[in-house]
Amino acid sequence: MAVKLPNLIDELSEDRVEWIDALEDIFRQFGEAGVRDILRALQNHAINRNITLNEATLNTPYINTISPAEQPQYPGDIELEKRIENIIRWNAMAMVLRAADRGVGVGGHIATYASAATMLEVGFHHCFRNCSDDYGGDIVMPQPHAAPGIYARAYLEGRLSEAQLENYRRELAPGGGLSSYPHPRSMPDFWQVPNASMGLSTPAAIYQARFAKYLENRGLKPKNGGKIWCFIGDGESDEPEVMGTINVASRERLDNLVLVVNCNLQRLDGPVRGNGKIIQELERGFRGADWNVIKVIWGSGWDGLLAQDTRGILRHRMEECVDGDYQRYSILPGDVQREHWVSGEPELARMMNALSDDEVRQIKRGGRTRRRSMPRLRAPGKRPTAPP
Repeated sequence: MAVKLPNLIDELSEDRVEWIDALEDIFRQFGEAGVRDILRALQNHAINRNITLNEATLNTPYINTISPAEQPQYPGDIELEKRIENIIRWNAMAMVLRAADRGVGVGGHIATYASAATMLEVGFHHCFRNCSDDYGGDIVMPQPHAAPGIYARAYLEGRLSEAQLENYRRELAPGGGLSSYPHPRSMPDFWQVPNASMGLSTPAAIYQARFAKYLENRGLKPKNGGKIWCFIGDGESDEPEVMGTINVASRERLDNLVLVVNCNLQRLDGPVRGNGKIIQELERGFRGADWNVIKVIWGSGWDGLLAQDTRGILRHRMEECVDGDYQRYSILPGDVQREHWVSGEPELARMMNALSDDEVRQIKRGGRTRRRSMPRLRAPGKRPTAPP
């Protein structure tokens, strides 16, 4: 039997090509529904034969869900928006540092808004909608630690004074101050919903979305739209309040809810999943709970390389790397990053040589690219949406 095994593997490899061709033919004739139906039938047959399927089937490849060909044209002025974002990010950083420098024991967080700034700015410019005669209005719940960036934006809009920014985290200071985290009791004319870390934002958003549907179904609220946008961090997803409540959203079919998980892979004390992949882990959990998951991992700089990757070598390398690797790569110079990516693979070396060392160093993740963030934030669907 051991002698015949290699021949058996060769035969299976040939058969696999025929099976894939057959599946393509089903897709051409019956579309996605036909493919799903035949795969479900095969899976059920395997289960009935007590064949254990060890590999997870809830994960998609470690690339962006929306391909460049499906990506919509960006509707804004990217350079102008980038300039606005840089000003806001600087003011947010200055506000937090100056609060800490006063020596009164207050400060804040810088990294959260720095990583979420592009996503939030795309949302403010193109996605979040106010209440109007024909639209119910959105509720936006940012990551609580990103509050300095929201305050800095409101300052540019003329909604907050410089004195208030100076008094960040000192609400009773002369001239007025700003609360540490979003809360309408502290700032009734500014924040819509109480919002805090430790996983509390997620159930709050789910119950807001559910209550809106309750009012609509009983004629107490017009069915004129209105979404709940909730931003959380990947480290925050470990809190039981997050994964323990997402089934409520799918069970109630809350298509008015968008949960954006900012996977910057970083906690206060190190990587979120140093030896694993938090994005893949979250995808399994949310897809298993029947959410519509859209992954945005790689910036536009990777498009050319992925287009050349006809044999899937780069994709395989992306799957091999764990979060700790990616965090390390982000601080390495371009030539050293290239060595880690290539890892002794000649074809991958040829592909990576198309980029200079500086281009390798500057290449971005998806959440820091406006064109990538746009489809992430505008995801439609009849199910709740979770784009990590």
